[in-house]
Amino acid sequence: MSLLANTPLVAAFTATLIAQLFKLTLVLATERRFAPERLLETGGMPSSHSAAVAALATSLGMIYGLGHPYFAIAVVFATIVMYDATGIRRAAGEHAELLNDLVEELSHLFDEGFQPRALKTLLGHTYPQVGVGALLGLTTGWVFGLL
Repeated sequence: MSLLANTPLVAAFTATLIAQLFKLTLVLATERRFAPERLLETGGMPSSHSAAVAALATSLGMIYGLGHPYFAIAVVFATIVMYDATGIRRAAGEHAELLNDLVEELSHLFDEGFQPRALKTLLGHTYPQVGVGALLGLTTGWVFGLL
């Protein structure tokens, strides 16, 4: 069986790609700038992680049935990923933002030549970002499950 024939895998990667392209389009529409780096970044609207795991679970449910262990595994996996995105990863981003502010405020205390690198703050997701990603994934998984 080829990888391209693995419908759940292709559904998950397609949902991820659509979500990342949506992020790029959203920045272009709202900020009027082309930001290709958004294709590879985490965080933001919609959650590509949520889209991927929702597409995976949905396509597995459609192919094997909702009572199949594959579907159960995928749903548990999806729940953990989405919980993590809104909880731990989001908190880490908020902490990074606070630390960046503190470093900027205290920069006059650093030795000359020492330039601390700003921490990445766009790590996690809000509930709406995860929700939109999950809906995107459900739709993508449903479409691929029909194939």
